Amino acid sequence: MEKLRKLGHLFAAVLLYGMASFMVVPAITDVTMSALCPGKDECSLAIYLSGLQQAIVGFGTVILTPLIGNLSDEYGRKALLTIPMTAAIIPLVILAYSRETKFFYAYFVLKTLAAIVGEGTINCLALAYVADNVPGTERVSAFGILSGVLSAAFVFGTLAARFISTALTFQVAAAVSMVAVVYMRIFLKESIPLADESAQPILKGSETDVDQNDSNSVEKTRVFKKIPSIGDLISLLRSSKIFAQAAVVAFFNNLAEGGLQTSLLYFLKARFHFNKTQFADLMLIVGVAGTLSQLVFMPLLAPVLGEKRLLSIGLFVGFSNMFLYSLAWAAWVPYATTVFSLFVVFVSPCIRSIASKQFGPFEQGKAQGCLSGISSFANIVSPLIFSPLTALFLSDKAPFPYPGFSLLCIGLALMVAFVQSLMIRAVPQSTVKEVFTEDA
Repeated sequence: MEKLRKLGHLFAAVLLYGMASFMVVPAITDVTMSALCPGKDECSLAIYLSGLQQAIVGFGTVILTPLIGNLSDEYGRKALLTIPMTAAIIPLVILAYSRETKFFYAYFVLKTLAAIVGEGTINCLALAYVADNVPGTERVSAFGILSGVLSAAFVFGTLAARFISTALTFQVAAAVSMVAVVYMRIFLKESIPLADESAQPILKGSETDVDQNDSNSVEKTRVFKKIPSIGDLISLLRSSKIFAQAAVVAFFNNLAEGGLQTSLLYFLKARFHFNKTQFADLMLIVGVAGTLSQLVFMPLLAPVLGEKRLLSIGLFVGFSNMFLYSLAWAAWVPYATTVFSLFVVFVSPCIRSIASKQFGPFEQGKAQGCLSGISSFANIVSPLIFSPLTALFLSDKAPFPYPGFSLLCIGLALMVAFVQSLMIRAVPQSTVKEVFTEDA
């Protein structure tokens, strides 16, 4: 518990940042529809534009997230956190000023650039910060608490959006995001990973001999670059079968999450005429359930069931959730299925914990960055698949009457991830040491 208390300022900074980010989610669909298709409940242009943004962001984060994660191993987590958290402020300020069409397009461009820098990066650096300060045996609970803090941010942000106007929503979000940066810079202590004398390197790289107490004592160590290449990422995947399996699960899970981000709100808008208030109500219920699960149930269940079983449970329940969503026949069905959120939220922290245990302290930023990069690649692919499907099956040109067909396909992606999760064997604790140096 003492180690978790040391993470208090990180959790507070993440909470504030998350509140600012999630506060605008219930409103952004209505803002987008009003700017692009005024007076309509179905707008293919809005769906395609959102998908385009997601694909561009995914492509950018595939490159930047592993880079920033790797640089944080050298320069520290706090220093690198400052960049994406600051970039996130600018788009919010624009919509806080005006939501007219020309300002919306300016927001769209700057939000895309800010998301390239920050989407995935902040989560990656926060996870690496936790891994720096919590031993492997306690990480799944710590990762669960971090996810719980994000769920709490989701709840508080959505609750604020529920009761304030759209204009005030963006103004408050911009102010909170500024407070988050200032708080982080003042109170969060820098975290740079320290060598663990009991560890051995797990990654494959160029090897050099290191003389120790005498000339006969030679230890093999690995040398890695600060800026990872595709070869470095492939080396990471090859270094551990379990990590490679976790990466596959992460890909399909994020493929589904990206599809959900692209499709769900537009599906509810077209199918049941949801507005900002109803979006906020639904998100609030989901957020409360997720927060309760991650902060209370997960720390209790993880030591008993282990992250592997929790991962499989979360993925199977996620598939069931999407299947029911796709068949939703009344506006109350999405509310009823929120009970599944108690289990779905297990997935991400379990994947991160399984991956974290495969590497030593100097590799946490690289490993989490690699995993975030793979997740970002899924976010490139996702809108290319689900945006056209959603637009097609919500239009009058659908080949057969099934408005929720894209949600069913999202569920199938979760089923693939579930099957892969069953193939992950026992999760061993890494006992490695690494020595990082720069390439000449």
